[in-house]
Amino acid sequence: MQIQTPHAGLYDELFDQDNQVRPSCRLLEKWLLSSEESVLAEKRREADVLFQRLGITFNVYGEGQGTDRLIPFDLIPRVISASDWQKMQAGLRQRVQALNRFLFDIYHDFDIIRAGVISAEQVFANPQYQPGMQKLKLPRNLYCHIAGIDLIRHNDGDFYVLEDNLRCPSGVSYMLENRRMMMRLFPELFAQAPVAPVDHYPALLGETLRAASLKPDPTVVVLTPGRFNSAYFEHAFLARQMGIELVEGADLFVRQNRVYMKTTAGPQQVDVIYRRVDDDFLDPLIGNPDSMLGVPGLYAAYRTGNVVLANAMGTGVADDKSIYPYVPDMIRFYLNEEPILKNVPTWQCRKPKDLAYVMDNLKDLVVKETQGAGGYGMLIGPRASKQELSHFRDLLKARPDNYIAQPTLSLSTCPTFVDQGIAPRHLDLRPFVLSGKKIQMVPGGLTRVALKEGCLVVNSSQGGGTKDTWVLEDDQC
Repeated sequence: MQIQTPHAGLYDELFDQDNQVRPSCRLLEKWLLSSEESVLAEKRREADVLFQRLGITFNVYGEGQGTDRLIPFDLIPRVISASDWQKMQAGLRQRVQALNRFLFDIYHDFDIIRAGVISAEQVFANPQYQPGMQKLKLPRNLYCHIAGIDLIRHNDGDFYVLEDNLRCPSGVSYMLENRRMMMRLFPELFAQAPVAPVDHYPALLGETLRAASLKPDPTVVVLTPGRFNSAYFEHAFLARQMGIELVEGADLFVRQNRVYMKTTAGPQQVDVIYRRVDDDFLDPLIGNPDSMLGVPGLYAAYRTGNVVLANAMGTGVADDKSIYPYVPDMIRFYLNEEPILKNVPTWQCRKPKDLAYVMDNLKDLVVKETQGAGGYGMLIGPRASKQELSHFRDLLKARPDNYIAQPTLSLSTCPTFVDQGIAPRHLDLRPFVLSGKKIQMVPGGLTRVALKEGCLVVNSSQGGGTKDTWVLEDDQC
């Protein structure tokens, strides 16, 4: 097959600026050139059937029909060199360590606020801040056991952090199933390429969750909102892979400030809950009183130290987009190090000078809600209509503190199998970082790809797809 060359000025992960194949991608190019379009199309249909049969679907909230959809799977893997991953991994460890230090600090000593690095208002007035977490002692002072850090590669070739996901980051099941699918469809490629494995992630996750408790052999469960949640497949998948119970709120109860799981053999005490339920719905006695997703009395058991929540309550304050600009300062403040991974330049619309700049340059910027997710509540200025720009001006005037703005970065491109053949499409990467007795991660993460030409929004809820992510054990392939 022919491979469309990338657009000039963009960083492409297959071709360099001289349209020469990068050393890490030589095997990939050879395979693509020798592949027939009809064969790849048949393999893609086979993958769709298998994903549907396995129930690997998601639901888009707000869709009237309420039907599950397949996340489009692209057959062409994304290749990351060993040296790129080594730097990325060091930067991720550094960032997550600083974020955990920040979370401990804002619930205990408030040193970063006293030092004037970040204002008290931005922390304490944040809707995700949980005052009840103040002075609460957590095992190993860990708040964020599982983090999903979204990265993009810019035109300069460097990786930038786009956002930090510290509450209930999803997508790791797709990373694992994408690898299994590629090994099933193209086993011959893995015999030739030195691709680092990812299938041990469930073992690392289980190890991390057990380490969250100080008990020698803790009972761990996955708490799901239920089968109508968009990520329910992942909740069930991870519980099955770790060999632990998948529970809903009705399966648990609290007695004398201890959490128990209902079993056929009688109540069993639960020590660690990997919760995929938001803070406000965890305990109707202190959160949303109408919640049927959580467990009455869970918060009291948590405060008493009889159960561990992963991630901890109140972690959301650290992944709010209004806090994001301060992460490099957190790294310097807590670790006395320079950040390895760059932040995207960010204007905080709560600041009058920043707001004035954003208003003057709206057509050139990306504007995001500080609490937004999934590609919703976002404006991409260069692609917006006059009506959309006018609408966002009104939103910014009404609630400037609800928004940040960033330059329109050109996400890197990677060859993708689309209706037009093999063409470059924009993508990002979400590595998953686990914090227990030590910080661990598997090589790579979830690569999300925008399947429409020129589109910069990669979220599955906005029509994006996923790819297998190959981190090479050698720089050349």
